[in-house]
Amino acid sequence: MKVNGKDKLLETSISVKDYLDAENYNADHIAIELDGEIISKENYSSTMLTDNSVMEIVQFMGGG
Repeated sequence: MKVNGKDKLLETSISVKDYLDAENYNADHIAIELDGEIISKENYSSTMLTDNSVMEIVQFMGGG
């Protein structure tokens, strides 16, 4: 699997939500593109990642 352009090894298929939790991402502050499509937050639990997945995680940053 690729995450933000880097290869990641998946031991088994995992949901987007479980992956984000394991990597300590705050789902309220990110957007996910999976295999070229934006995934809505409501689908994080039901969308599964595999070894062939390509995921981009974009974090929102505040500032001023």
